Amino acid sequence: MAPLRHAASGAAGDWDGRLRHHAAQRREMVICGAHGGAGTTTLACWLSPAWDMGAMRPARDPGPPAIIAHGRPLLLACRNTAAAATAATAAVAALTRPRARVTVLVVVSDGWPQPPAATARFRLLAPHVGAVVHLPFVPALRLADTPAGVPLPRAARRALDQIRAATGRPITT
Repeated sequence: MAPLRHAASGAAGDWDGRLRHHAAQRREMVICGAHGGAGTTTLACWLSPAWDMGAMRPARDPGPPAIIAHGRPLLLACRNTAAAATAATAAVAALTRPRARVTVLVVVSDGWPQPPAATARFRLLAPHVGAVVHLPFVPALRLADTPAGVPLPRAARRALDQIRAATGRPITT
């Protein structure tokens, strides 16, 4: 029987390679959306290294994001609408059921003022997550093919730094 090989190192018994691989995995954030169009792909691009889990379906099976996040920061993204706040409430409840912890709830602005109903729901969710960070609307995203090259306004950079700080990642700006 051939010795076990670790995917990161390719060599049997390479403990240094294994430890480096596991340390790198622990830095990665796991980002899932409370609904479609929440901004998970954009956040994963800006907060790399990160896993984009796409939109979750709490009614079906909330397990995968919680299982994959094991030991990694788990971010839940949603828009700043009343319907999105309702979806975020269901997602937080579903994710915390298998004993996962939502490290950051990222509320992504759609460019319009946040409705009072959404503000109230996000305020009620705050004690159930590590942090709530509001990411402002970035108009340049509407014209870009990819979020990687979009110049970020100061308020957006500050929000990303708040996410990094809440997840124990180094602040870049």
